[in-house]
Amino acid sequence: MAKPRSRAATKRSPRQPVRLQSPLDHEQALWSRGFQWVAGLDEVGRGPLAGPVVAAAVVLPAGSEGCGAEDSKRLTAVQREQLAEEIVKVAHAVGIGAASATEVDRLNIRKATAVAMQRALQRLSVTPQHILVDGLPVPELGLEWQTAVVGGDAAVHSIACASILAKVCRDRLMERLAARYPVYGWERNKGYATEEHREALHQHGPSPHHRRTFQTVEQLTLLPVPT
Repeated sequence: MAKPRSRAATKRSPRQPVRLQSPLDHEQALWSRGFQWVAGLDEVGRGPLAGPVVAAAVVLPAGSEGCGAEDSKRLTAVQREQLAEEIVKVAHAVGIGAASATEVDRLNIRKATAVAMQRALQRLSVTPQHILVDGLPVPELGLEWQTAVVGGDAAVHSIACASILAKVCRDRLMERLAARYPVYGWERNKGYATEEHREALHQHGPSPHHRRTFQTVEQLTLLPVPT
């Protein structure tokens, strides 16, 4: 991925989380310094036993008042779907990227998450000048171009937008995969380690979309099936 372009070097260390007063504080501070294209970046799907990890990047227009997005974990599926439509309308650019279960197994989950984020940024129609990322810094994105915010999906508006889009995209994908592999109940558990999913994995073994390097998948696969 080409490095984002900036008009001025950011003086704030990307490793220092910042307490925000309002959800657009980070974006407004960067806009006021001449960073027109600021991308909020987040991912979903690090923990499931199956399916991809999905990342989304959202660039809001400079000076935007936002669209009412908040932490996707606090929203119902219907609310996320409604907000996803609004975010796409309001955003200047949106990018979605994913890394498959096979890539998770080959790279490990942290590196696969970074790949999904890089792909999301590459699919933006503009090159972001600065990145706001949820959680810890992602070295693969270039530390000089990013600000990492712990709890950013609940405190930074563009990250919240990205979180919602990533969640909606991944949920839809898992529902489509559920039609092909109905025994695992992915339309309900989205690949997470629910009792239903663990029992099905024990009974039927892993699918091509299971993360075989995850300890639970390995353990349930090796256990004898009860007769």
